[in-house]
Amino acid sequence: MPFWSRRPPEEPPSWDELFPLEALLRSQLDDVLIVQERRLLGRSLAFGGRLLVEPAVAVERLRPRLARHGYTPFLREDQGTVWVHAIAQAEVAEPSRPLIHLGLFLATVVTTLLAGTLSLGGVSPGELWQHPGRIAVGLPFSMALLGILGVHEFGHYTFGRLHGMPVSLPYFIPVPPPFFLGTLGAVIRLRGAIRDRRALFDMAVAGPLAGLMVAVPVYVLGLKLSSVVRIPQEAPGGTFMQFGDAVLPKLLERLTLGALPPDFDILLHPVGVAAWFGFYVTALNLIPAGQLDGGHIVYALFGGRHALISKLAVGGLVLIGLAFGSMNWLVWAALIVGLMGFRHGPTMDDITPLDGRRRALGLFALILLFLLLPPVPLSVR
Repeated sequence: MPFWSRRPPEEPPSWDELFPLEALLRSQLDDVLIVQERRLLGRSLAFGGRLLVEPAVAVERLRPRLARHGYTPFLREDQGTVWVHAIAQAEVAEPSRPLIHLGLFLATVVTTLLAGTLSLGGVSPGELWQHPGRIAVGLPFSMALLGILGVHEFGHYTFGRLHGMPVSLPYFIPVPPPFFLGTLGAVIRLRGAIRDRRALFDMAVAGPLAGLMVAVPVYVLGLKLSSVVRIPQEAPGGTFMQFGDAVLPKLLERLTLGALPPDFDILLHPVGVAAWFGFYVTALNLIPAGQLDGGHIVYALFGGRHALISKLAVGGLVLIGLAFGSMNWLVWAALIVGLMGFRHGPTMDDITPLDGRRRALGLFALILLFLLLPPVPLSVR
């Protein structure tokens, strides 16, 4: 959220003021770049010219040199000229606080247990108060949901650490009843710049793929535990929740339960409900926009075209929402625009492209989005 100041904007420094720093930083580039141009960008400096080494090697040499002066190097290419941007930001290693992560996880265990017991287990608050042991009814849902979310986030964490990124452990987000799921998911924090587009891609794609590897067998198990029932003309109590159809879940339903008779549907077991939301969360994250996993994947694949693809993705969500009368996608489009925007920060080596294997995997991840995206996620009948 932008904050506006009544104070006049601070005047950027002149070349005369930054001349000693410019000379110091330029001297660090002697064995990396033949400097032909220079630019002043606020309090940061950019040097353009011809690289003497591979971009990855340039980053490895410049990163510790510039860090001593509170700067981080970012390499990009513009019309044949390679630019080394010395950005005034020191990389900060955030101390680990394992008790915070553990506390949030335990709180989320409690809230998802309550959600599985009260929302899906048919246990009333009064009954739970009189018989606390009934909370065990919510255990299958809680374990399945936290397993999928946890594996997703630890996929990000593991590959972030493998690439030397200062990523945090997952922060689970508990939400007490009456919220249906008991959680808003989990996130990890990244402090510092990302080395290159390969590291960004690996960290981004690892989460959805890892979570999906758990969600698929959990959904199959949930289907085996579910019941096939006749669709009521009028729901008992007035309403019931209908989960939207996506290609991959429907395929798994057909392979597991076979073709359903007319006027019959699946009364999904809480384990299956947890897996369905695992698919849904994966689809949300794979939307190629903003700072979502799909946005990171698109930036790693296409670089500067990320903003255009993000705008097209948001436009697609709006069209789906209007075509199917689904407010879910209209709200999600608004959240992307309002909270994330269409920009993506650069990696330090923004020149080296992805290899063919990663490009193929990125295409597969984007195909997964269409297999997991339900036109109408949730409806009440």
